Amino acid sequence: MNVANLIDPFRPTNTPPPETLGAFFRWCLAGAWPMLFVAAFFSASAGVMEAGTAWVLGLVIDSALDNGPDVFFSATNLGLIVGSVAFFLLVRPALFGLSSISNAMIVQPNIPPLVLAKLNRWTLGQSVTFFDDDFAGRIAQKQMQTANSVGSVVSEAISAIVFALASLVGSLALLGLINPWVIVPFLLWLVTYFSLIRWYMPRARKLSAARAGAKALVTGQVVDTITNIKTVKLFALSQHEDTVARDAMGGLRDKAIDFGRMSASFRILLMTLAGVLPVLLIGATLLLWKVGNATAGDVVAAGAVSIRIAQMTGWVSFTLMGLYSSVGEIENGMKTLTRRDRVEDVANAAALQVAGGQIELDRLSFAYGRDVGGIQDISLTIKPGEKLGIVGASGAGKSTLVSLLLRLYDGEKGHIRIDGQDIAAVTQDSLRRHIGMVTQETAMFNRSARDNILYGNPDATEKQIIAAAQKAEAHEFIQMLQDAKGRKGYDAHLGERGVKLSGGQRQRIALARAILKDAPILVLDEATSALDSEVEAAIQTALHRVMEGKTVLAIAHRLSTLSEMDRIIVMDQGQIAETGTHETLLGRGGLYAQFWHRQSGGFIQTEAAE
Repeated sequence: MNVANLIDPFRPTNTPPPETLGAFFRWCLAGAWPMLFVAAFFSASAGVMEAGTAWVLGLVIDSALDNGPDVFFSATNLGLIVGSVAFFLLVRPALFGLSSISNAMIVQPNIPPLVLAKLNRWTLGQSVTFFDDDFAGRIAQKQMQTANSVGSVVSEAISAIVFALASLVGSLALLGLINPWVIVPFLLWLVTYFSLIRWYMPRARKLSAARAGAKALVTGQVVDTITNIKTVKLFALSQHEDTVARDAMGGLRDKAIDFGRMSASFRILLMTLAGVLPVLLIGATLLLWKVGNATAGDVVAAGAVSIRIAQMTGWVSFTLMGLYSSVGEIENGMKTLTRRDRVEDVANAAALQVAGGQIELDRLSFAYGRDVGGIQDISLTIKPGEKLGIVGASGAGKSTLVSLLLRLYDGEKGHIRIDGQDIAAVTQDSLRRHIGMVTQETAMFNRSARDNILYGNPDATEKQIIAAAQKAEAHEFIQMLQDAKGRKGYDAHLGERGVKLSGGQRQRIALARAILKDAPILVLDEATSALDSEVEAAIQTALHRVMEGKTVLAIAHRLSTLSEMDRIIVMDQGQIAETGTHETLLGRGGLYAQFWHRQSGGFIQTEAAE
């Protein structure tokens, strides 16, 4: 049996992370508790062995002094000798070994991925607003930081705190066997020790949370700069970005100094207090020995226990410091990761069934929670297989309409129905599986060209992948790709966000992805805007082929791409201002006709550009 598999780090969970610390820990560790208790039991057993070691040593010393060399090494004393040897060579190593195995092989490798998997699963379900409001690097940093900190807290609590508490209990029992009066100075020392910890630990927790926040800010700033490195270079602002990063690093340094100052003062006081314990316990036992109430073995046992606890004091206290630091980092991570910024499926949501692909907007309104902007009171029916063009100046509500169709946001008023099914009542995954999309700013993963196309249909064959790429006019340039590691063609990686490709190449891969998906509803959001005229002309046939039999919503500023749409709607200030065919709208002399005549290079001019 592989003991590492006693905790399943990837068990699914459907409950949201709580927003209070204790409940959050329970949520993180759900499924691991039985093995955590086993690990704690072995750690406690090993801790008791500290006092057991001193007790056995005291027995050996007393026997040696009482019996002398001849009797001590005789057959009459064989039981004590064999028992002592067995204790040191078998019992003690076995317990410490079991404690080490349970922590190092069961707890430490499994708790961080258990927590990270839960946090990542939760974060993936957040709305796009959650990601728009933060740094991508900061969110990733918070996930890793929180998962690792929970793992550290659990591991250290078992290996150090449980061990130390068991050692203290065992030591109290041993001192009680020697003489109950020896317990008194030990208890006084413990009260002082725990008072010191109680004063320092909350401060360590607060300073650590501040340091964690500053660390995440540095990561987010650096990742943001690297993500936009081309813009940085084009505007010659490397020095500016360096200054911004150094300011963030300076803030982290200040927080680290504050934490270090507190840590240093704690260490000085701790080492002083640790030196007091052997003086108290050995001194008290020597006084009892002087009056005949303790043996020489008792003095040795008390001395061994006191020195061991004094040594343990520094280790445990700094473990506590690290533990409280980790708790501070966890609390800081909770503020970011436990937010309820989500579009949720309703209870018992059904899977969307699409037969024809009719889309109905019924008095739909959405303004992003503001009083103005978005769309207002839109009613529209798109028939199965109809090709609808959507036109409007920037900010007219075109992208909002598409985002609501995909349920990236929930409409504030009204309904959207597909084949009669309210999309608010179906699962988001089933909805989006039935909608293919190619956007102006095409998203690419830093994975192979094959993997990026396969995102449209993970079960597609190699033949289907190549066929989709050929239809999108992408096959030829993909065959010429080669990355820094020598991978070629469909195996070549595209760089972060597809940075190694031109805009046109990225959109052709995105089109191949949509072709492979073969969804009954297709959304084209400026799908050919990054293509030059020659390439656009080359793939127009492919686009028309892809649109056959599908319900299509095509947003475009280049009006020439919409001339063959069945119908065009013109949006203005969040409402439908005009609707009709290309020829009909031109004949009306309204907004569409104005856009058509004002085009420069085939694009609508925004109000700011007029």
